Amino acid sequence: MKISRNWLQTLIDLPETDAELEQLLTGSGLEVEEVISTGSVPGGLLGVVLGRVLAAEPFTVKDKVLHLCKVDIGAGEPSQIVCGAANVAAGQTVVVATVGSTIYPTQGQPLTIGSRRVYGQLSEGMICAEDELGLGSSHAGIMVLETALPPGTPAADYFVQQPDSQLVIGLTPNRADAASHLGVARDLKALLGREIRFPEIALLPQGGTAPLSVQVENQAACPRYVGLTLRGLAVGPSPQWLRQRLEAIGVRSINNVVDVTNFVLHELGQPLHAFDAAAIGGGSVRVKTLPAGTPFVTLDGQSRTLAADDLMICDAHDVPLCMAGVFGGLHSGVSEKTTDIFLESACFSADYVRKTAQRHGLKTDASFRFERGTDPNLPLVALQRAVGLLQEVAAARPDGPATDTRPEGVPPRRIAASYAYIHTLIGQELAAEQIKNILQSLGIEIIEESPEGFTALVPPYRVDVTRPADLVEEIIRIYGLNNIGLSETLRTDYLATFPLPAQNPDTQQNRVARWLAGAGWQEIFTNSLTKPAYAAALGRAGGSVEILNKLSEDLGVLRQTLLFSGLEALAHNINRRQRELRFFEFGKTYYKSENQYVEKQHLGLFLTGNVQAESWQQPSRAVRFADLHDTVQQVLTLMGQPGLQPADLPGQSEEFAYGLSYAAPDGTLLVRLGAVPPALGRLADLKQLAYFADFDWAALLKGYTGAVTFREIPRFPQVRRDLSLVVDKSLKFTEIEAIARSVAGELLTRTNVFDVYEGPHLGEGRKAYSVSFMLQDETQTLTDATIDATMNALIAAFEQQAGAVIRR
Repeated sequence: MKISRNWLQTLIDLPETDAELEQLLTGSGLEVEEVISTGSVPGGLLGVVLGRVLAAEPFTVKDKVLHLCKVDIGAGEPSQIVCGAANVAAGQTVVVATVGSTIYPTQGQPLTIGSRRVYGQLSEGMICAEDELGLGSSHAGIMVLETALPPGTPAADYFVQQPDSQLVIGLTPNRADAASHLGVARDLKALLGREIRFPEIALLPQGGTAPLSVQVENQAACPRYVGLTLRGLAVGPSPQWLRQRLEAIGVRSINNVVDVTNFVLHELGQPLHAFDAAAIGGGSVRVKTLPAGTPFVTLDGQSRTLAADDLMICDAHDVPLCMAGVFGGLHSGVSEKTTDIFLESACFSADYVRKTAQRHGLKTDASFRFERGTDPNLPLVALQRAVGLLQEVAAARPDGPATDTRPEGVPPRRIAASYAYIHTLIGQELAAEQIKNILQSLGIEIIEESPEGFTALVPPYRVDVTRPADLVEEIIRIYGLNNIGLSETLRTDYLATFPLPAQNPDTQQNRVARWLAGAGWQEIFTNSLTKPAYAAALGRAGGSVEILNKLSEDLGVLRQTLLFSGLEALAHNINRRQRELRFFEFGKTYYKSENQYVEKQHLGLFLTGNVQAESWQQPSRAVRFADLHDTVQQVLTLMGQPGLQPADLPGQSEEFAYGLSYAAPDGTLLVRLGAVPPALGRLADLKQLAYFADFDWAALLKGYTGAVTFREIPRFPQVRRDLSLVVDKSLKFTEIEAIARSVAGELLTRTNVFDVYEGPHLGEGRKAYSVSFMLQDETQTLTDATIDATMNALIAAFEQQAGAVIRR
């Protein structure tokens, strides 16, 4: 919902700043999602003037009709301007961007107007449409003004642009009462203690007979219907003040009649609808449902099929004119030829409107309010407000009295409340006078007072206040949640949640397990008892924890690593024709050190076979170390350890033929990963290559805080530069990466090897790395000089520190 500050200030004094208003409204439950400055046109329309078209001669170029116009812009000789708009004609007052001026379209880049030839004709200026000046979004044709201002008048004098602020409020469904400027003003009245200036309303004719009768056949669907006939209207453009009010909240101006109904909707919160009186047959308006399958053409030109419970506004012949509270009909809407209208102001059932809107996929400003519940006592007041405006902007003349099906209105709702109940829900005691003052400032009357409590009379427009707890909510949101202190003692009269600690092993284990399962890994559970030969193969037989009452020699010790039980699971599945395997296991390891028994929790990953099963759609390939490495990095990120730098495998890593390790910033080893030596695989009856990752789960949990850090996405682009380095065969890429980071520092965001080559012409014991370097400065765009200096420094460092030869 959009609220104009200038419009709001016509209802209540607001010396506060936008930021103060935002804080006030958000604190009271009307969350201000955004504050947008509006009302001022970029460039201030400098160099844009009013002009009068003296002549508009058409000429055709490539089947396109243009006009060669002579335009008086108040500068002596008329200017010649080529115009492509179809609606340009002699005698019009138009808006002209003169030579040398700059205009700022609603979409696109600013445009400086020059004197130029268009299809061979000299064009000195530009006759502008609304969107070309940034005044709106319409591009239906050039702007044609109704004004007595002379040619040459600055356009800024005609388009009086008042700086404004648009408050974008995320309205919750229960606050239907606040879906208008008046509704927001009511809350501000309570928050600031100021009075509201209610808009002026017109007096309606009394006595006589209304030219159109009203019959409501479904009272449950339409509790109240008010209507009035107005004659002698001059349908046309709205005055500037009315257009500005609507444009300030993003509503497009249509004509003065429709604009008035939209104005009252957004000012008071009551939807209105204007029918062309000539389209109402039989002298009667009927509010009823029609048989299922009845066709109806809505204002957007679409033919819709009605359901049996779609509430409709019909004439005496049951011809549908409007979907009640949702959308008007094409053939009964106001047009340029309309002179008489029937103005509707009603209260429709939220249930009926909601079902009709959902059934037909129609969401309108009217249905938005009716679906949430409108004030049954507002229709007559809103009608009076609209009549006064239509008399002002369209010379409307009321004909006969207004028809009102429920002139007595709806009484307020009675809610009894006790101070003890209020204090319990709030959590602290407030003075009785303060409670009553808050409720009365919100329009809720207090009666039947006693020391224990009172009865509240809630006005019908507060459809969400139906019980004592709702009264407490009203008190809290005006008093301020920030003003309610926390109790020093534990309480049991409120509900609270107790989140598990971030380090809870079960919580984090389940989270990682769910992620791995989602990524295609399968969880396994293997026996902690294993063969003594496995520890002996690793040279750790002395650390085995032996079982005193062995079931067998093959299950005689507790495992020191998850490796072999995982390899056995791989072999078991491969022997049964399941070759593409991704397993993970959370399990414990055990070993003995100087008569101390150590039990640790680990996470193991096991990978073998192909990346995917064979398919005619694409070839498969065997899994690689990089496939395991990617998953390891994802797990580290999940556990709050992103961006760690890899290192060589530490000592006591006999489980791996080759691989890497990652350690926490404090040096604690977190994970080792790599290829399983074929000899160890054969011990478990595994005859194909496998990869294994071993996480120290306890170390991961210890370093996990649950905190997630974010940083702004860089606005400046990355730059890639490649180098081909011929280095000693023993040199590892991690050494190259370390040299690069020490030289380039924060400018270097990523280093990657995209090719490795070995050949006899490189020399004995030499290999070539093709390396990409991604450079980026988060504060500015990198210049060629900075990039070249960085790359030259990298080249020098590689030559000096790594003995590299740069292949050019």
